[in-house]
Amino acid sequence: MNFLNLIKIAIKAIRSNRFRSFLSMLGIIIGVAAVIIMMAIGQGSKESVRQNISQMGTNIIMIQPGTDMMRGGVRPDPSSMQTLKLEDYNALLESDLQFVSHMSPEVTASGQCIYGANNTSTTVYGESVEYLDIRQLEVTDGEMFTNDDIKKSSKVCVIGKTVATQLFPDGSDPIGKTIRFKSIPFKVVGVLKSKGYNSFGMDQDNLLIAPYTTVMKRIQAQTYFSSINCSALTEEVTDYAIDELTAKLRALHKLKDFAEDDFTIRSQQEMMDTMSSTMDMITIILVVAAAFSLLVAGIGIMNIMLVSVTERTKEIGLRMSVGARGFDISCQFLIESIMISLTGGIIGVLVGYFASILCSTLFMLPTSIPLWAIVVSFIVCTVIGIGFGYFPARKAAMMDPIEAIRYE
Repeated sequence: MNFLNLIKIAIKAIRSNRFRSFLSMLGIIIGVAAVIIMMAIGQGSKESVRQNISQMGTNIIMIQPGTDMMRGGVRPDPSSMQTLKLEDYNALLESDLQFVSHMSPEVTASGQCIYGANNTSTTVYGESVEYLDIRQLEVTDGEMFTNDDIKKSSKVCVIGKTVATQLFPDGSDPIGKTIRFKSIPFKVVGVLKSKGYNSFGMDQDNLLIAPYTTVMKRIQAQTYFSSINCSALTEEVTDYAIDELTAKLRALHKLKDFAEDDFTIRSQQEMMDTMSSTMDMITIILVVAAAFSLLVAGIGIMNIMLVSVTERTKEIGLRMSVGARGFDISCQFLIESIMISLTGGIIGVLVGYFASILCSTLFMLPTSIPLWAIVVSFIVCTVIGIGFGYFPARKAAMMDPIEAIRYE
């Protein structure tokens, strides 16, 4: 039998049972749409996370005190978290590192920031002048404090847009004004350019940057750093920079060859890869959960096709009696099953696409539908059509023509 004729017969059979065919497609539509939506949200979230991390700089290296390991489920002694000293920072600065371009020690503290009758909760970051280059920050009003301010432990600071808005709601210029953080007065010398919220929901403008010496002496009263932030010359040489920093710090801390590091070095690229892997895993879990509806839809198609075979038993007998082979009968029902599945897949992709746009618009969720997801959806729909249509098609092909014609 001509293949084109088989397609025409399949279309005629579907059209003669429109409502039943639509119900068969409905499971495929829901399943494919659910998979597309889950993949769009997962991929969009992954891209959003990568973009936010990239905005902070992909060549950033973070040195933190203490080992990255826990012994027997117990955290190390607090003294091991005080291993980054001012002497380490100065030695690193003087060592003329080949692959490191900028470096800034960091000391942090959280608390209330006050100006007049206004106050807000924020975090103060004790940094060096190079912190702006490392984190790709920019001062839009005023200026950054100087190295001279760091040497003198001056009580000056640069504030983020959120802090400026909360403390100066009337829109007045904060430059030159004196604000208080934990009763310590700070003169505002600059306001940072707004960066908004990141994908973790953290306000990147709710911060106050002051000289690290000021924060260490006047707020935290400590002689060690919370971390040291560095930036590699380029993203490509980040690993070389990490090796260089590791070797230098081990030498400064006089660690033996067999001794573990008493510090931890991580790169922004490592964080990006970790977050991407996590998002990929979450996406896979969501897609697998949504894909179960496709399995149910496939069983529904097989059920409908079995009903169709039973209803058209006489038709099958007549076709066989006039020369139709079992292969032709089998192809007829397989084509019908595949057409139902593929049509449902096309509608499902469209529903999933517009639903993803709706999620992005109404719920502000980052969405991105990869092209391969649509291709995979069509492949899966074809496989479902063949897989679940095979048994009904084989049952039709194996019928005895005489018994089929006598069937009532």
